[in-house]
Amino acid sequence: MPTLTIDNQAVSVREGATVLEAARALGIEIPTLCWREGCEPSTSCLVCVVRVNGAQRLVPSCATVAAEGMVVESESAEVRAARRTALELLLADHAGDCFAPCELVCPAHLDIPRMMDEVQQNRLEDAIVSVKKYLPFPGVLGYVCPELCEKGCRRRDIDGSLTICRMHGFVAEQDLKRPTPYLPEKKPPSGKRVAIVGSGPAGLSAAWFLLQEGHGVCLFDDRPEPGGMLRYGIPESRLPRYILDGEIEIIRRLGAEFRMGVKIGRDRSVDDLLSEFDAVLLAFGQDGAAAHGGAAGLKADRNTLQTERPGVFAAGAAVTPYRHAVRAVADGKQAAVSIDQHLRGKTVEVRRRFAVKLGVLDQVEWATLNREARQAPRIEPRAAAQYSHSELAQEADRCVRCGCDSLAWCALHRFSHQLGANPMRFRMNRKPMAIIDSHPYVLYEPGKCIACGLCVQITERAREPLGLTWVGRGFDIRVDVPFGGTLAEALRTVADEVCLACPTGALRIKPGMEPAAAAADT
Repeated sequence: MPTLTIDNQAVSVREGATVLEAARALGIEIPTLCWREGCEPSTSCLVCVVRVNGAQRLVPSCATVAAEGMVVESESAEVRAARRTALELLLADHAGDCFAPCELVCPAHLDIPRMMDEVQQNRLEDAIVSVKKYLPFPGVLGYVCPELCEKGCRRRDIDGSLTICRMHGFVAEQDLKRPTPYLPEKKPPSGKRVAIVGSGPAGLSAAWFLLQEGHGVCLFDDRPEPGGMLRYGIPESRLPRYILDGEIEIIRRLGAEFRMGVKIGRDRSVDDLLSEFDAVLLAFGQDGAAAHGGAAGLKADRNTLQTERPGVFAAGAAVTPYRHAVRAVADGKQAAVSIDQHLRGKTVEVRRRFAVKLGVLDQVEWATLNREARQAPRIEPRAAAQYSHSELAQEADRCVRCGCDSLAWCALHRFSHQLGANPMRFRMNRKPMAIIDSHPYVLYEPGKCIACGLCVQITERAREPLGLTWVGRGFDIRVDVPFGGTLAEALRTVADEVCLACPTGALRIKPGMEPAAAAADT
């Protein structure tokens, strides 16, 4: 049994084991895209490279046999940079949207396709859970949001964008009508408490997310009632007070404490708050400098929202004067993330979401994407309370589901995010976006394929009569069905295994389909 050292940790493995297996025995994750247990290593993706014995050349860990006395570096800056470059080369012509454009444009990154699915399927209780994962007060924003997401909708220039804002407003109003509106689960109490100066959209948003992390929260405001600009800057004719009051009450029920009529600089100082609380968030509105005295002078890092004062953070108009409440909501959420990291003794850092974007579609690509959506013009916006569920279900059925169905398990996305890959570094003319749906329950998107070869190996091993194979040479090589066959003919017995093995979701089960049940129909 050879004994080797990986990242200064010794491990003994069986004869013939690879460096990748040895690393896994130590609990060290080396990213892989083209390797799968039971398959031969193809060394095509090169994201599993390591340095061995100080050699000048990096080697793929999936195909390098462990040897006695071997010294391996798997996490050096140089190794990580090489892996990042390998990922960026794979992303150069990737044809897929990681997230729907509407979701990317939304400052709070609401999962709009999921909400559309749940509304269309009359799963409104699921929809409010999905919506409130991102928006603490979707009912309020259903009235006052400037519909930034709708400007990113792919249907906008075809027959009108989806009525997204009114959709989450409707979901929220239905929830408020229930005897017990939805409350998210909270983590066990952390024993930490946060003071939030300002009970406007940024402060309320931060409170919503901090409470879910198990922290105590107290909001201070110099006005008699919470809401900030939502209450004192927007007339009731535009934002019904029962919506605002109802959604603030839910935050109160989650555990928020409110101390109204307190002005920082007159009644309390930041020093006072730091003596009573473990962290302070300055989230006052655009009149904050006048209302809260010296507290407004602290400067915050625009990414982490930390100020130069330890334990003090700033968000919303305390950092940048916003015209839109939804941007303040997003700021409040980021503040909650940073404060939670601070309270748990972690490094306060921001990891921006990784996303590949398809960009502009040609007519053929649009027709492919739009083939199953309901073809009808949008329902013109009106107050959320004036819609019926059947109307909005039909509107939700217009959604073309731009985002990636496989994002939750896409290894290419996960490792690109972890390593900070830049999808535009080597960007070239991408592959055409195409969806092959000739199989009863499998979809194939060739533009997402990275030619790892796992599906070819699996069909060969299973002795599929036709299976999948390589077509073309060099840069033009691709996976396809031989002899012009169909995907249904190629995948008869191992379709589910092939889909599980695909590292990018290029081959995947159709949404809502179960392989075993679908196979009975083939």
